[in-house]
Amino acid sequence: MGFINNAKANEASRVAALAYTEGRRVLTFKIIEAGTASRTTGLMPGVGEQIEAIEAQGWTLSDMAAAEGKTLTGERTSLICLFRRN
Repeated sequence: MGFINNAKANEASRVAALAYTEGRRVLTFKIIEAGTASRTTGLMPGVGEQIEAIEAQGWTLSDMAAAEGKTLTGERTSLICLFRRN
């Protein structure tokens, strides 16, 4: 995992841990695909790492929605992820 993907996973972990300690039961998190080749089938760089980082803090991915958006570096996929905990 590259430097930027590490930083994104670390931020996801920090936010998830904070929400957990605040007693939240629902966490909504936006993940933006790291790669720019969103029109091809394959791995979405950085996405799995961020989901794993949040789940490591005690959350479970419940639902996910995707949308394509334009960024400064081109079109990339944004994922809105809903995590829950019991």
